[in-house]
Amino acid sequence: METIYLAAGCFWGAEKLFSEVHGVKSAISGYANGKEEIENPSYELVCTGTTNFKETVKVDFDPEEVTLRKLLLIYYSVIDPTVYAQQGADRGTQYQTGIYYTADSQPTVIDEISGIVKEKAPAFWVELEPIKNFYPAEEYHQKYLDKNPGGYCHIPRAKISELPGKSEEELLQIVKDLRYY
Repeated sequence: METIYLAAGCFWGAEKLFSEVHGVKSAISGYANGKEEIENPSYELVCTGTTNFKETVKVDFDPEEVTLRKLLLIYYSVIDPTVYAQQGADRGTQYQTGIYYTADSQPTVIDEISGIVKEKAPAFWVELEPIKNFYPAEEYHQKYLDKNPGGYCHIPRAKISELPGKSEEELLQIVKDLRYY
């Protein structure tokens, strides 16, 4: 089992998206890489913009069933890496994008996939760092879109249902075809 932490803006849609991927064993919404002196932050505190915590999904996956490469291609298919502290209509430091890794082998894959995006993007604001801390979000945030099917999400519902079933090759083409203006 491996773990990667993915901050893709609001965690509701990212949690739903990654929970649909074959080989992902759990996807948990939470807060990552914030100030170390703050333990177990609340949503209200994170929303003040003073904690450095990002809305993040902890993705536990079986690398025999799904590769980190595929997960990252899905990730880059649903974020805009060219903006700082926002995704979709959500604005604030808690919506900063980031990939936070747990294993020494992960930066090689992260650098490979991120490099493809960096070549195309006029700016690149995705944090690429080791995980420092993570706290699960409150229960009402877990599986939010399952509980609230009409809830707001900056990730289109079609992508949530389509991307998990695509091959790495198809996902790579999607990422290569993305345009940032």
